[in-house]
Amino acid sequence: MPFVIADPCIDVTDKSCMEECPVDCIYEGARKLYINPFECIDCGACEPACPVEAITEDRHVAEGSEAFVDDSAAFFTIVLPGRDSALGEYPGGAQGVGAVPADTEMVTNFARQE
Repeated sequence: MPFVIADPCIDVTDKSCMEECPVDCIYEGARKLYINPFECIDCGACEPACPVEAITEDRHVAEGSEAFVDDSAAFFTIVLPGRDSALGEYPGGAQGVGAVPADTEMVTNFARQE
């Protein structure tokens, strides 16, 4: 998985990164955006566009955010709440899918620590 979006994106979802992605592989969940690791071409265009610095290469995620690497893939491979099936590894681009009104369990239950 080339790039991953971690917890600074939760409840922010600015979407600037989506505008920069040349392959339309950044999908919108209920609380967070997710980069599809199967569609991402590792170009890095999304990283500088993120105003909260939530996007990094998977091998450089901040300490304590490592779980977001697997969680990002899970968004596409598990059946999310309210859906009958998983989005799949190649759902055809975020614009065609539209906003998904669900998140992974990890993001749904995420509580920011003050």
